[in-house]
Amino acid sequence: MSFRQQAVALATLSRKEYNRVVRIWLQTVLPPAINMGLYFLIFGNLIGSRIGRMDGFDYKQYIAPGLIMMAVITNSYGNVVSSFFSAKIHRHLEEMLVAPMSAATIALGHMVGGIVRGVLVGLMVAVVARLFTPLPLMHPLITAAVFLLCAAIFSLAGLINGILAQHFDDISIIPSFVLQPLTYLGGVFYSISLLPELAQQLSRLNPILYIVNAFRYGMLGVSDIDIVAAFAMMLVSLAVLFAACVVLIGRGTRIRD
Repeated sequence: MSFRQQAVALATLSRKEYNRVVRIWLQTVLPPAINMGLYFLIFGNLIGSRIGRMDGFDYKQYIAPGLIMMAVITNSYGNVVSSFFSAKIHRHLEEMLVAPMSAATIALGHMVGGIVRGVLVGLMVAVVARLFTPLPLMHPLITAAVFLLCAAIFSLAGLINGILAQHFDDISIIPSFVLQPLTYLGGVFYSISLLPELAQQLSRLNPILYIVNAFRYGMLGVSDIDIVAAFAMMLVSLAVLFAACVVLIGRGTRIRD
């Protein structure tokens, strides 16, 4: 299949995933924004008023970047894992496998769907955050880059989960027992400088900490993590996850079983 044909296939699959997100926006976009609004209300207004300032910022301002990233992470991941697994269960995936579409095209098409949902939800959460606190934008390019990289990384992670999943329970285990704990422990609600030295070192093993802090640096100009290290981690993660998706799809792992 020529490059032009692959491009057409990618555009078609991307449009399908995009339509899937926006067609049911009351389920895919609005509920996460409402949930994040509750986080701001409870943690920002009620608890934050007792905590005071953190790293020189009002607590509501400090947690806003983390809550935006948390929404992007969960929704980009959840969109792709549910989309791919549904296609596998309902045999829609076979149409792509018999078509002359490369594994990279299939991976990219699903990744686009995850990015779309992650970005839409992230923007909605940002709008909600503005209702509670001013949101500065110290480094717009860094903010946008982290925003897109985060959505792409967790879209691919969700795709791997969807490829390997064999039952409906399999698509909820990773989000519940791995992704959610890592997110809560990824510096969304606190600075790791408040932790003991050992806990700080353990926190640095959490990849989500790098993403949250890079985004916080883009918005507020403060970070617990070196920004160069954060971008290096994100770019390596993106490359490794994409390569893993291409290999798994190309081999038909748990797809052609």
